[in-house]
Amino acid sequence: MEKISIKGLIEAGKIGEKVTLKGWVRTFRSNRFIALNDGSTIKNLQCVIDFEKFNEDALKRITTSACLSLSGEIVESQGKGQSIELMVNDLEVLGDSNPDEFPIQPKKHSLEFLRENAHLRFRTNTFSAVFRIRHAVAFAIHQYFNENGFYSLHSPIITGSDAEGAGEMFRVSTLDAKSPPVTESGDVDFNEDFFGKETNLTVSGQLEAELAALALSKVYTFGPTFRAENSNTSRHLAEFWMIEPEVAFNDLFDNMDLAEDFLKYVIRYILEKCDDDLEFLENRIVQEEKNMKAELRQPHALREKLRLVTENDFERVSYTEAYQILRNSKPNKKKKFEYHIDEWGVDLQSEHERYLVEKHFGKPVILYDYPAKIKAFYMRVNDDEKTVAAMDILFPGIGEIVGGSQREERLDVLQNKMKEFNIPEDEMFWYLDTRKFGTCIHSGFGLGFERLVLFVTGMTNVRDVIPFPRTPKNAEF
Repeated sequence: MEKISIKGLIEAGKIGEKVTLKGWVRTFRSNRFIALNDGSTIKNLQCVIDFEKFNEDALKRITTSACLSLSGEIVESQGKGQSIELMVNDLEVLGDSNPDEFPIQPKKHSLEFLRENAHLRFRTNTFSAVFRIRHAVAFAIHQYFNENGFYSLHSPIITGSDAEGAGEMFRVSTLDAKSPPVTESGDVDFNEDFFGKETNLTVSGQLEAELAALALSKVYTFGPTFRAENSNTSRHLAEFWMIEPEVAFNDLFDNMDLAEDFLKYVIRYILEKCDDDLEFLENRIVQEEKNMKAELRQPHALREKLRLVTENDFERVSYTEAYQILRNSKPNKKKKFEYHIDEWGVDLQSEHERYLVEKHFGKPVILYDYPAKIKAFYMRVNDDEKTVAAMDILFPGIGEIVGGSQREERLDVLQNKMKEFNIPEDEMFWYLDTRKFGTCIHSGFGLGFERLVLFVTGMTNVRDVIPFPRTPKNAEF
């Protein structure tokens, strides 16, 4: 007898076929109807048993989240909501589940409660949908880069450099925490550490990707990154995943073209391949917003919001133009913004980014040519010497989703920038070498993977789109 997934069975829909299904019980009613789910689809399959064929002890073991193997014949469904069902001839309980102890009952639970039970939340419709979509987003990303001639690069997780210069890094050390070796001045002697120097978990794979791009032309990294930022907001994680392409011979505008094409490709893929899960999540948002004030509801349904990205050219606006728009906007003049826009050069906040996307332009926006003082050392200085060739992509409902730039390829300018940022040249000799030996213009960007999954699923907290969130005071599971 053929073993098949529920998704495959629903898609095939062959009446009269004899199959074996394995999955977990979502509900069991009237001692007759089992809603079985195996994770392959948001849809359950109704499995009908004749309770006279099975003893009472076996029926008592069919409880929420019990794992079953069911064999029988596919028949046309007599009920509403499904076209086929399984008439069960053979039943085996593979794993019991005590209904009095299982914390996730077939009822509505808060997302906070489910985070506390992250090891079991995969069994809910919401999180099974989220993590199927997460997989599809990752697959589409690799597929896009492969189709466009990029090479995947595994950049190091343990590093001695701070790509962003932020200093919020997790230290990696084998030294005795209670009594580490010290120098004559009393500082920790990292010469005695495993790597012979101070090392940390990486905040970015960009600098290493640049090294590879200046030989292979087109590369990308897709790996874990870490920030020791003591932030407990719905937008921050201590451990997250980043996608960072780097391309030789691309200038800032080539970089914009690449990022826009890439984002549209991935979101089109999700619209095409994940419609059932998107429909479920879209309906979930509608139910969540029923009792909200109109101004607090999402302006677009989930799939409509995604099509807003795929069906529109992104608006390209310089930082200076955006500054003028924001400074003259009603929310700024009426002091409705939490962060008032006054002088040129301020770092834009999420409320400003969302105003540009959602209120002013009504579509995704690419901001470019940012003030040099608020951007990283490696970004190319423009001719005005006030701005750098940086760009951010802003999405509805989320603000910044991509940050990138043309990289500074001129050795002397890069050395001066490193002095400004107090970055020792001897620690970054390998980075400077690429500017000494066959330098060229090159560009790249970084996309926070969880931020993209957040946007695509319509979830509102980044902790709900990563399997096991790592946040301050929280490293469970």
